[in-house]
Amino acid sequence: MTMRVAVLSGGRSSEHEVSLASAKAVIGALDSDRYDVISVVIDRAGRWSVEEAPVALVPDDEGRGVLVWLADGRAVPLDVVFPALHGPFGEDGTVQGLCEIAGVAYVGAGVAASAVAMDKALCKVVLDRAGVPTAVGTVVTGSEWRDRPKLARERVGDLVGYPAFCKPARLGSSVGISPVPTPEDLDGALDCALAHDSKALVERAIVGSEVEVGILGNEELVVSPAGELTYDSEWYDYETKYVAGRMRLIVPARVDQATADRVRELAERSFRAIGAAGMARVDFFASAADGVLVSEVNTIPGFTPTSVYASLLAAGGVSYGAVVDRLVQLASARFRAAARLRH
Repeated sequence: MTMRVAVLSGGRSSEHEVSLASAKAVIGALDSDRYDVISVVIDRAGRWSVEEAPVALVPDDEGRGVLVWLADGRAVPLDVVFPALHGPFGEDGTVQGLCEIAGVAYVGAGVAASAVAMDKALCKVVLDRAGVPTAVGTVVTGSEWRDRPKLARERVGDLVGYPAFCKPARLGSSVGISPVPTPEDLDGALDCALAHDSKALVERAIVGSEVEVGILGNEELVVSPAGELTYDSEWYDYETKYVAGRMRLIVPARVDQATADRVRELAERSFRAIGAAGMARVDFFASAADGVLVSEVNTIPGFTPTSVYASLLAAGGVSYGAVVDRLVQLASARFRAAARLRH
């Protein structure tokens, strides 16, 4: 018996195009003998459609998730939703909450874990509480920057220092991020970050290797080998991430065995600390001066076969097709387990 899977792509965030590429790859990898796949595109205004026909995800009379065609009321029950979405309104717990309300299984982390991971400042608090080291940083809100800019500048200088990096707290793909080499660069960096989010995170710049680890599973986890990112640009900006040939992934990472082991241990600890499920890519700095520091946790990483997440798991012996299939099965199993709980 086939399972009906709705793959969500696009979305309202600045990572819309990246999401379309991820979803196309996921759809191509799902075995048509096992899965009946429906491609749902979410446009930049948040409207859902299947082959340009407007649709909505709602619960039916028995509380089970169905996809409804708005023009004629046709309803198709779903077994699993695969949100191949990145950034706000997709990776941040909003779509996950909709799936919970609609009563349908979905791939990846739940509402709380998705929201925590998306908010890099909040994630730092959770990871620090779990004993996971992160770079020194501080938060500047839009209202503080408008009303008390002098205090914000002083706090950044006192707590973080320079050089630093400034980023929107709840965005991905390096959008809105700026290097802050000197105090004179802070104002422009905060203006840029706060144009994308009401909360900016300023962190100390770390000199060292950028290392990433992929995780697959719910309770029993597959933890990939550590991979190292190399690139020719000054830092890992949007173009470096997404223009072919600008970034290179080296697996295993060129670090000593103790560092490689530490990275994989902290990746698993981070995954469990935020309560993630299904998948995640955990990003690190490995520095001679500062040791191993978690940079961020991505609960829906880039998902093409050549994306870092898929490449890391492939290096660990799990093919792209097997990853996609496993994620659908993990979503279904997690949904069945949750259904047995009393609410």
